[in-house]
Amino acid sequence: MAIADVKEYTHLSKEDVEALGAEFDAIRTRIEESRNADDAAYIKRMIKIQRGLAFAGRVTLFASHKKPAWAAGAALLGIAKILENMEIGHNVMHGQWDWMNDPEIHSSNWEWDTAQPAEQWKHSHNYVHHQFTNVLGYDNDIGYGILRMAREQKWSPVNLGQPVYNAALATLFQWGVALHDLDIERIMKGEKDPKEMKRQLKQIFRKGRNQILKDYVVYPALAGPNWKTTLSANVAANLTRNLWSYVIIFCGHFPDGAMHFTEEELEDETRAEWYLRQVLGAANFEGGELLHIMSGNLGYQIEHHLFPDLPSNRYGEISVEVKEICRRYGIPYTIGPLHRQYGQALRTIMKLSLPNGFTQPDGTPPPDELPRQRRKRRTDAEREPRRAELGSWSRGRTA
Repeated sequence: MAIADVKEYTHLSKEDVEALGAEFDAIRTRIEESRNADDAAYIKRMIKIQRGLAFAGRVTLFASHKKPAWAAGAALLGIAKILENMEIGHNVMHGQWDWMNDPEIHSSNWEWDTAQPAEQWKHSHNYVHHQFTNVLGYDNDIGYGILRMAREQKWSPVNLGQPVYNAALATLFQWGVALHDLDIERIMKGEKDPKEMKRQLKQIFRKGRNQILKDYVVYPALAGPNWKTTLSANVAANLTRNLWSYVIIFCGHFPDGAMHFTEEELEDETRAEWYLRQVLGAANFEGGELLHIMSGNLGYQIEHHLFPDLPSNRYGEISVEVKEICRRYGIPYTIGPLHRQYGQALRTIMKLSLPNGFTQPDGTPPPDELPRQRRKRRTDAEREPRRAELGSWSRGRTA
């Protein structure tokens, strides 16, 4: 369902929305003022554990000719990659730990263990996705340029292949993400600046090449006679990380209750209205502490979208307050078990592979009634100024 006016949809007055925003601002201020040595110790501990797991996995794979060692090494390495990508890299690059002034754990310096260059991730994710969450024509994360995830998006016969595209995206997720900031849709329409595209492709090539050399050449070579089993274990570890990251991200953005918005919602959007859109456009999933850590605390996706630069280890604490605020204002707070959230996202993928006429309408205007320009992907120049809390990014920091 696409919403043009969140105030009207939630039946809140302008005063109510501003009061809601003030409550969220108060949470932000309290957490910012209470960040302390315990928070710093948390991220340092996560990095230490992650590096220990990676080291243990690499060492174990020296005996990978034995099936138990192969399985253990692949599992340790897969867990290390998940932890680095989800709880460490993603959150560090959001600027969640910049307040520590630690040059090693800082958004301007961190380069994560995946194929997409950090600079491009911080643009496509921090700037575009978090500012324009679920706004059709603005947020490139709606379907990642290959999936139709909203009824308002025009159907094409190409969409019949969505089950196949989805399986490929899940399997090769780090490579799909690596191409994300290129904006394939604009390239196909001839709207992408050739010089910028060339610069980005060079970055992606270098980063992807280094990832391939590390996992599929250098480490297998170090294993000597066990190079084949080490190579296959590295493939298994990357596949595990890809599938897990894909599931977690889709669970936070595409279950029932995570809504889409039209560009009208952006007109004169206040900070408080931005907060409200984040709540309506995201979804949480339930689970224990270990599940939340392994998911980068994105089981608290609503809280992450409200406060993307606050330390992830505080999201559980924040969620109690956010849920109560939503209850008092009568705002939906979408949450459910992990399997149900993904099941709903998968159902949407399958359902929207067909034209709207073949599936149950959701009460929104058919795509053909929406002017084409509202579905066109916007450039940075066409997007409004960004919000400071979304984390830093820069264009052309590296050649």
